[in-house]
Amino acid sequence: MYPPPRATDRGLAARCRTAAVRLLALAVTVAAALLFAAPGPAQAATTRQMAVPTAPMGWASWNSFAAKIDYNVIKQQVDAFVAAGLPAAGYKYINIDEGWWQGTRDSDGNITVDTGEWPGGMSAIADYIHSKGLKAGIYTDAGKNGCGYYYPTGRPAAPNTGSEGHYDQDMLQFSKWGFDFVKVDWCGGDVEGLDAATAYQSISDSVARATAATGRPLTLSVCNWGKQNPWNWAPGQAPMWRTSTDIIYYGNSPSMTNLLSNFDQTLHPTAQHTGYYNDPDMLMVGMDGFTAAQNRTHMNLWAISGAPLLAGNNLATMTSETAGILKNPEVIGVDQDPRGLQGMKVAEDTPGLQVYGRVLAGTGNRAVVLLNRTSSAQNITVRWSDLGLANASATVRDLWARADVGTYGTSYTTGVPAGGSVMLTVTGGTEAAGSTYTGTSGFSGVVAGNTGIKVVDVSYTNNTSAARTGTLKVNGQGATAVSFPPTGGGPGTISVEVGLSKGSANSLTFSGAPTLDSITVRPLPGASGSQVVGKQSGRCLDIYNNTITNGTQGELWDCNGGQNQSWTWIMGSCRGTYQPDQVGCLADMSFTGQRRGPVG
Repeated sequence: MYPPPRATDRGLAARCRTAAVRLLALAVTVAAALLFAAPGPAQAATTRQMAVPTAPMGWASWNSFAAKIDYNVIKQQVDAFVAAGLPAAGYKYINIDEGWWQGTRDSDGNITVDTGEWPGGMSAIADYIHSKGLKAGIYTDAGKNGCGYYYPTGRPAAPNTGSEGHYDQDMLQFSKWGFDFVKVDWCGGDVEGLDAATAYQSISDSVARATAATGRPLTLSVCNWGKQNPWNWAPGQAPMWRTSTDIIYYGNSPSMTNLLSNFDQTLHPTAQHTGYYNDPDMLMVGMDGFTAAQNRTHMNLWAISGAPLLAGNNLATMTSETAGILKNPEVIGVDQDPRGLQGMKVAEDTPGLQVYGRVLAGTGNRAVVLLNRTSSAQNITVRWSDLGLANASATVRDLWARADVGTYGTSYTTGVPAGGSVMLTVTGGTEAAGSTYTGTSGFSGVVAGNTGIKVVDVSYTNNTSAARTGTLKVNGQGATAVSFPPTGGGPGTISVEVGLSKGSANSLTFSGAPTLDSITVRPLPGASGSQVVGKQSGRCLDIYNNTITNGTQGELWDCNGGQNQSWTWIMGSCRGTYQPDQVGCLADMSFTGQRRGPVG
């Protein structure tokens, strides 16, 4: 739940259905994603809690029912969910949102629930959900008081509905009850002025301990509405994090303005990769007030961004048309693409006529959304060069017509209705030379290596007017070219993938790069004793002042072989799943800010 934006809205409940890079990215384009276009399929990355191979899909109770839920309401929705064929389309979570708990605890601090509303307790509804072959989700708040206390919706305000002070206890209880997913809101945390990264790290640790204790993986959803920039720290803590305020406030009708705003705010491509997902909030598809065309645009934008797909409509009254929109297998296929990258805007030749592209698994494959934000029908062109493809024949397919529309050599143009969109795939194309791409943000790079993948994100400042080209090496070998075009002096981020053999010592060296502000290394399993060295400066990544407390900053410092300059990559539950031709499990480390000496 998010606080309503105006005093007159105070009776409206806002919900939070709101990464391990600590990077300040440019307004990067799809180029950020295109740099990940290495051969072969991607394997799921993990958090410390569980593997989430693709963005979660399911249904959540808030948009249609707010806090007015009980066993019978959820059971009815489960039955309708199954009857509509949503599980067969890939939807699997039934998430019980705010309103299930009225804040009571027993003398030992354990959560108690009203068995009149929830016969058999929460384990009974989790069991019912599981009996249908589905996964069960539940909800809490990071603060002492939850959203229902601050913004009640149709029932008395409930004090003490947050988990602060009980993180371990509550996460273990949820897991013992049989829940597979927990969404943690931010109303209490916001009111109390908590540091989000610290609070959610504690919650993430509690989730990991609960999973270890019960053997039941618990997927954590960070829901702090994009406050404090969760895309900079939530990946690695959780598989998904909200990037904006609520897409719809309780009692309101669906709004294209809100939909487009949430979509725009969720585009943080350097944070997203297989296993980590920006979350623009639940779907409004099928809610009263939206047309079929608006529902399709909703699906298009969430799919091109690779967002979680959590339906929020009343399934018991859902039309067959809405069900068909939610279940379109080709649109879902884009959303659930195993590479897990986020699409980005690649062209806007005329204001409001936008082209979004997303790199898909395989070679030369892209998803495209043509979005018309103007008030009149317009033709929009997607150029292969804007997608990082060479000018060679590629097949265009319309994902709503479910039909190929032809083969084209350099571009494709089609009409797009006012306020509407068209979703396409462009397949069989040729990757541009060296798999390089330069977008409007001045971002380029080269992918190299096929014996394994190491993802390296480098935040840099290009403080000269000239482009620079450097190289990156692993263990002194396998030079990978990295280009740094002019960016007007502002900070930026590059992401590259380089070949790496499992078990090798991972020494990374950079030559010819601009000033490095921060580095995040996300390597494969099996490596220890690594050093990350800035070749230009000749200095190692170093933990400041040898401290081991949470939030300690890293820096470049003279290499001295100290423990604070040596790294072991911790892969958690993903150990043993490495495949030499795939992206394996990723661990995350960030270094930002502090610098005690000159940086090369």
